[in-house]
Amino acid sequence: MKFLDTLKSRHLFEAVTNPELENALAKPLTVYAGFDPTSDSLQAGNFVTIQMLARLQRAGHRVIALVGGATGLIGDPSGKSVERKMLTVDQVEYNVQGIKENLSRFLHFDDPVNPAILVNNYDWYKNVSAINFLRDICVNFRVPAMLAKESVKKRLEATDGGMTFTEFSYQILQGYDYLHLFDNYGCTLEVGGADQWGNITAGTDLVHRLRGTEVYGLTFPLVCDSTGKKFGKSEGNAIFLDSRKTPYYDFYQFFMRSMDADVIRYLKIFTFKSDEEIASLEESLRNAPEKREAQQALADEMTLMVHGETGLRIAKQATSALFGGSLDGLTADDLEKIFSTVKSASLSADAVVNKPAYDVIADAGMVASKGEARRLVQQGGLSINNNKVTDKARVFSADDFIGGRVAVLRSGKKNYFLLKLCP
Repeated sequence: MKFLDTLKSRHLFEAVTNPELENALAKPLTVYAGFDPTSDSLQAGNFVTIQMLARLQRAGHRVIALVGGATGLIGDPSGKSVERKMLTVDQVEYNVQGIKENLSRFLHFDDPVNPAILVNNYDWYKNVSAINFLRDICVNFRVPAMLAKESVKKRLEATDGGMTFTEFSYQILQGYDYLHLFDNYGCTLEVGGADQWGNITAGTDLVHRLRGTEVYGLTFPLVCDSTGKKFGKSEGNAIFLDSRKTPYYDFYQFFMRSMDADVIRYLKIFTFKSDEEIASLEESLRNAPEKREAQQALADEMTLMVHGETGLRIAKQATSALFGGSLDGLTADDLEKIFSTVKSASLSADAVVNKPAYDVIADAGMVASKGEARRLVQQGGLSINNNKVTDKARVFSADDFIGGRVAVLRSGKKNYFLLKLCP
């Protein structure tokens, strides 16, 4: 199957600037995609771009990941109805370092034959003269064509007072990025989401105008779920690739919660599973949707790719723990992340060790009174570290605290409480 046909079958094709791209892809090309450093971690929504570069590298093309250290100071207006918050140079540089770490998990920068390349456009903008840039680059852009870009039209219609000149100039900067990469790396293809079409064509037009050479642009659809909600958000919160921002369990569960109407499409877009494997999962979805085998495969694959075997193990153990399974293998840090949203309290060792369980849970505030605490223990409704308390005279010991720090308490099936020992 031709490369573009493969992309179409995997929901990764929106448009190309020139249909001759298919023929050009028959030979190794140098291709780039940009990443906006608005945060120190990429999000699940960025994974489409990452996978596109990974597919191209696997197909033998040389890939460049551009981190926008300079353009991140401006802010891409694409897909935005209000102006982005301005970042400082220090903030952007800090974010760039985090993104570099993220990308190193998926692109092979140390491949001995075809290594990926990481660049920061701040390196070629930091010493550029404004006068020279206006004379040599900006003179090649026509205002009517710039105003016709969809990203510009949307911002001009916004209710916050319209578009600043800073935002308006963004397409020129991204266009010049393409020219720089063409001149210095022989780059002839830029890829990005459908909302990047205007910025991408600004680059292809600039290279053609100044170098007389045909270069290409390729876009892929923006991923939304079946309700039209933009992919990569969960209850209004972004799903990050950094476990410090989105713990392993939350990342895993985001994909486990994929709707039946979306999960097969997500498998095609985000994973390297074969068409045959996905067809088998699609059949399982039709015949036994309650098993959620497709969601399980998606969550496993994504967590393994993003967080490795350790992250997947912790995510699966966390899932088991939250449904009453064993806590074996989980550290105190793991448990604090897994149960970060449940009620918690800290008590001193003197107030806990060798004290009756009902006194401790009452003092911690897990229940409203000591009478309620006593009834909970006597009726067998309390679990410590997912082990049901059957001894009415049960006391806490130091061994109940994993890592010497935390104990997971539960009343009933789902009412968790995290008890911490004060340092």
